[in-house]
Amino acid sequence: MIRDLQEKDIPRILDIWLDSNLEAHHFISDGFWFKNLPFVETTLPQSEVYVCLFHDSIAGFIGLSDDFIEGLFVASEYRSQGIGKQLLDYVKQEHHTLKLNVYIKNMRAVDFYKRNGFHINTNFIDEQTGENNYEMIWSKRQVL
Repeated sequence: MIRDLQEKDIPRILDIWLDSNLEAHHFISDGFWFKNLPFVETTLPQSEVYVCLFHDSIAGFIGLSDDFIEGLFVASEYRSQGIGKQLLDYVKQEHHTLKLNVYIKNMRAVDFYKRNGFHINTNFIDEQTGENNYEMIWSKRQVL
């Protein structure tokens, strides 16, 4: 089941966010993620965030700002079970176009987004980390 973020979800969401970033982005200092945790905690309540529940536990979440996916995170124990795809499909229903940025070195994420209809639009260097990123885009196909 997918639903809107509730205030009581925030501690679990922050745990998933931090654990996922530390695991997926080994090429970025752990300190970077710990330093940004308070910012994420502050902005979550004002953001468009959806959580995916699996047996009444939060398995993952997706955060958006308009048509931009700020992040998609799945708890390690729920990965490769379709949670990320469910979250993407959920937000695709309400959007004609979606964009996101992903670190090029995070090949698992790049491949996931490609499998889910995103294509690479451009690449750039993230000023905060100095790491190369892809901007990826998904668009609804028009049925003729």
